[in-house]
Amino acid sequence: MSLQSVSPIDGRYAGKTSALQPYFSEQALMKYRVYTEIRYLCALLDVPMIRDRVGSIDKSGLMAITDVTDDDAQIIKDIETKGWNGIPATNHDVKAVEYFIKSKLGSQYKAITEYVHFGLTSEDINNISYGLMIRDSINNVILPEICNVYGRIYGMAAESKDLPMLARTHGQPATPTTFGKEMLVFVGRMQHELRLLTHSEILLKLNGATGGFNAHHFVFPDYDWIGFSQRLIDSLNDNIRPVSNDFCRNAAVRVVYNPITTQIEPHDSYLRVFDIIKRINNILTDFCMDIWRYISDGWIKQKPVAGEIGSSAMPHKVNPIDFENAEGNFGIANALLNFFTGKLSISRLQRDLTDSTVERNIGTAFAHSLIAYKSLQKGLTKTEVNADLIRQTLNATPEVLAEAFQSQLRMSGVEKPYELLKSITRGKKVTLQSFTDLAAGLNVSDEIKTKLTGITPDAYTGFASRIVDEFDPKF
Repeated sequence: MSLQSVSPIDGRYAGKTSALQPYFSEQALMKYRVYTEIRYLCALLDVPMIRDRVGSIDKSGLMAITDVTDDDAQIIKDIETKGWNGIPATNHDVKAVEYFIKSKLGSQYKAITEYVHFGLTSEDINNISYGLMIRDSINNVILPEICNVYGRIYGMAAESKDLPMLARTHGQPATPTTFGKEMLVFVGRMQHELRLLTHSEILLKLNGATGGFNAHHFVFPDYDWIGFSQRLIDSLNDNIRPVSNDFCRNAAVRVVYNPITTQIEPHDSYLRVFDIIKRINNILTDFCMDIWRYISDGWIKQKPVAGEIGSSAMPHKVNPIDFENAEGNFGIANALLNFFTGKLSISRLQRDLTDSTVERNIGTAFAHSLIAYKSLQKGLTKTEVNADLIRQTLNATPEVLAEAFQSQLRMSGVEKPYELLKSITRGKKVTLQSFTDLAAGLNVSDEIKTKLTGITPDAYTGFASRIVDEFDPKF
């Protein structure tokens, strides 16, 4: 961790975000660009009229160039900024990659040097690189971490499916539920989003300066360049590592070809993915806020960590810092994701460069999300459900039975049962005896009276337990 880092992503939280460095660092972008250029070059060498010109080429040697070392990355940066080995400074990051590759080809591949970047514009390389970076970071880092959170919350739901709990609507006592069912609500919400995320497609273009294969068609007019790009983009999914765990099998974001673009791929598919992640982050923000309240009420106990200080002034405190940290980082991540959604879908005419600097910050949003996922999980490892207090609180709030009483009385012919229950409960101290006394004076059968006087708050949870039992967590 560098104490001079401007951003906490690479400073204070570097240990939590380092898994994203292979996808969103400057060197990572260089590596993906080199990979994209080489994959394109290898595909070109299979085009019949090009193969006839250059003969058989050892593609394994070309693919070795995609292993961009620290020294290679520095060379690319030098070519861009100050020049290197006789190559003048380009002041253009993609052109620097092109010149780097040509320098690596050497005499062995001299015959194919000018096929590097043939017919392409920078955005052909950039959109594929960023699409792969987003795809791979989600499949390999973000999605597995979200699945870990999902599994932990589902575990809480399953373990506490039968624990009766006072619900609150508008912050006021409401019809009882179970702690497990309340946790399952977050699981169910996440499941819908995970189904969308794991079937997401990121659109990529490979069609030249303004999207029409002009140079390709002019030089080689008889070749199907649209089919060429379709096949190449499809093949980029061959090396993905799908996520497989207790909840999903072979789940993955994939890339697909978009044949209809301007100079840039319009980024809409990025934004659909970002919106899903944003909604997951919102769901988990909601979760953190509820857990914070449960901790405040004592319904969830925090386990003290030896040596850890909760307050610099109040020694007794154990603060819910991990949930607060998660909430704050979700907020930063979603602020960026919201901005991306508004900005990246807009470009003047064929292209302007405002998207370039914005795309460099995609990793920042992912990093803050990752910090939040990890903080949330850390917080859950230090908590346990206080079942005794939850039951005690519920049973000390018998007024929640007013709904049960008035609903039964509606079906038993009693006149204005809602108003009757309102008159004896609203704004008053209610006990179970209050309901017993009410039942005794009702003009209903003894069977109904027995039913009414036998109900208690912890038995009035409806199908809450069954809802958890019948839920299939797979997505």
